[in-house]
Amino acid sequence: MAFKEKATVEGSEIFYKVNEKAKKYTLKDNGFTETNSGNFQLIRPLDATPQSKEGFKLKITIAGDLKTLKMSVTTANGLKSMNIFKSENHAMSQEKFYFLMDGMISRDVLEKA
Repeated sequence: MAFKEKATVEGSEIFYKVNEKAKKYTLKDNGFTETNSGNFQLIRPLDATPQSKEGFKLKITIAGDLKTLKMSVTTANGLKSMNIFKSENHAMSQEKFYFLMDGMISRDVLEKA
């Protein structure tokens, strides 16, 4: 998956882009870790409960220049991309996804595109 100016997860109609106010320390303060290639990655579980380890994971990777990003929702092991929006069974995961994204928007990491 290539980095793009605006990105979304499979099935979602809302696109996001990196906020112009975002700095490297802003990303680190919000849970992003710097990868060996200089990008910043955030992985958050979308489990129904914190004890459950079988749910989906949200992966957001922002390029080192802080201009482009890529996003996906994957299986628990991170190997397969999933669409949590095609089934009512994943309503809790959808709600958690939007909660996490709203948090990133309120902290000036991302913005809606």
